[in-house]
Amino acid sequence: MDDPTRAAYVTRMRILAVCGSLQAKSSNISLLQAAARSAPPDVEVVLFDGLRDLPYFDPDLEAAGAPPSVTAWRTALATSDGMLIASPEYGHSLPGVLKNAIDWAISSGELEYKVVAITCAAPVPARGRMGLQALRQTLTATSSCLVGGEPIVKGPEFERDAAALLAALIAQIRAPRQTFRVS
Repeated sequence: MDDPTRAAYVTRMRILAVCGSLQAKSSNISLLQAAARSAPPDVEVVLFDGLRDLPYFDPDLEAAGAPPSVTAWRTALATSDGMLIASPEYGHSLPGVLKNAIDWAISSGELEYKVVAITCAAPVPARGRMGLQALRQTLTATSSCLVGGEPIVKGPEFERDAAALLAALIAQIRAPRQTFRVS
């Protein structure tokens, strides 16, 4: 017999989707939207659109409390089970706005050990790799568990590949985590 109140106790997984581009019609936003469309019913993919509002990272700004945009960013991270980042490559690296956002979360810890999938929308497989490498290196400061890391080519397999990356992220979040015991 089904218990109608049981659904109230089931927790939905929440994936924070972050685009490293501020461009309104970025192909990386299209990638995140494609991934979101493929999400199973028990997974909510939420697009965070506040990177443009973050001030330049400056620990002195926190002396009187974190600015509201920083608090919103940190709360979005803290309340998510994982993160999906789609980011272009700028100057053989990651965009400054994305690096700035990660910097705001390093000392406060919301990204510590978070499962994070990274990719970029690319016209050909060879494009975007240096930006992804720079993003991967930056995220090592947070001890994040990284998933993916390859460009997703804009073409007939774009939706399928975006869905596959989201599925891999969900599987990693659901996988049992190894715990460490200090003796």
